[in-house]
Amino acid sequence: MPKRLLLVALFVAVAGCASPPPASVHTHDPSSSTLQGDGSRPAQAQWIRTELYFSVGSIDGKDGAVSPARWREFLDQEVTSRFPDGFSVFDAYGQWRDKGAKEPERLSTKVIVILHENSAKNVSNIEAIRLAYKRITGDLSVLRLSQPAQVSF
Repeated sequence: MPKRLLLVALFVAVAGCASPPPASVHTHDPSSSTLQGDGSRPAQAQWIRTELYFSVGSIDGKDGAVSPARWREFLDQEVTSRFPDGFSVFDAYGQWRDKGAKEPERLSTKVIVILHENSAKNVSNIEAIRLAYKRITGDLSVLRLSQPAQVSF
């Protein structure tokens, strides 16, 4: 009996290794893939990497924390709707000291990284995201860092 159980376990393990990757990250036509990147995203485009820094509350969990559900709602309504092709979100720690303050504010932070083509529409969308968050939370600012980027898919 143990030998049969070992064979079943081995079969299950091997079958799990042979399962195909998720369809969402791979083409259905492998012959269309090249080493030149994604044909739908032109290499000659001028790309920008924009990072947006959002306070989601103090690190001690007091004062105005944004709940995970509220953060997700913000992403869905304000960010995904403007950049449906994708972006990345990172958890971070941040601190800053306002003029005249004795101690810095220590903040739980979310950083959104968006790789986008340099266009007036994308710049406007980023500013709309910043303004929406300030309106929702009452924060005075959402830090933005934008710089040219070499992008290849």
